[in-house]
Amino acid sequence: MTKFKAWISAARLRTLPLSISGIIVGSSIGVRFIYEDILKIIESNDHLICLSGPNFFDKSIFWLAIATTLGLQILSNFANDYGDGVKGTDNEDRVGPQRALQSGAISRKEMFRGIVITAIITLILAILLIYVSFGKEYFVYSVFFFLLGLAAIIAAMKYTMGDSAYGYRGLGDLFVFIFFGLVSVVGCYFLFTKNLNWSVFLPAITIGFLSSAVLNLNNMRDHDSDKKAKKNTLVVKLGIAQAKKYHYFLILGAISSMVIFLFFTYQNYANLLFLVAFIPLVIHLIKVEKTKDTKDLDPELKKVALSTFLLAILFSLGQIF
Repeated sequence: MTKFKAWISAARLRTLPLSISGIIVGSSIGVRFIYEDILKIIESNDHLICLSGPNFFDKSIFWLAIATTLGLQILSNFANDYGDGVKGTDNEDRVGPQRALQSGAISRKEMFRGIVITAIITLILAILLIYVSFGKEYFVYSVFFFLLGLAAIIAAMKYTMGDSAYGYRGLGDLFVFIFFGLVSVVGCYFLFTKNLNWSVFLPAITIGFLSSAVLNLNNMRDHDSDKKAKKNTLVVKLGIAQAKKYHYFLILGAISSMVIFLFFTYQNYANLLFLVAFIPLVIHLIKVEKTKDTKDLDPELKKVALSTFLLAILFSLGQIF
């Protein structure tokens, strides 16, 4: 394997669509709500103006949010590779694809340098995103989001790196839910609208639950090797039987939360598009229930990740059109 291919492998490209799902969802809700507010103002003033939702879509905010999130995900993947490699968690017992540090394709020094460079690039992207979103008019918001960006970068690195790595204490699911669910969706919505709406937390919970479900699948698959390496993930703490019940809760909770959002915000048939994405998720639940050897759950990670991305795309189309 060439060095370039090793870095591409370490970036784990298959995880990237899932990471940007929250940005897509949050952006689409932001555009819809801005459009609705403008229409209300126009109607109240009896003006007749032709408008379309995409005209209020700030592309620079969207693409910088996407780039920042991709940076955070790649940073997390590099840090995970480094942390598990240094601790010896990635060994011959591991079920998933061989990691870059584990295989020797990338040295510890090289990986650490890659982590630092990725963290700096991600921070620069976050600062640009904050400036484009708030300019000089919203200083308090800018400071808050800068601190939030720093927290996200630290969280991405501390999942498996260091003696106090929270991924080794069963807290990985919580951080994934917060940063790839709540922060991603609600934060992106706020970048567009500069305000909060309680209903936005419902799709944020959905994306957070589904992102946590992917991590839970990963940890169920790696249960035996993680337990042996003393990586106390939530699955190791709960045991497989309880981890499966927790998984059902995540998937069904994600579906329920989005249906509740639909109930309160329904306007037309286009809003129903995202329901199609529930089909593979229900099939997935049946597969998990029937699977006895958790090592066979590896293909399900990709299915849930892509189903979440499909949900985000269909949901967004339903919001904008």
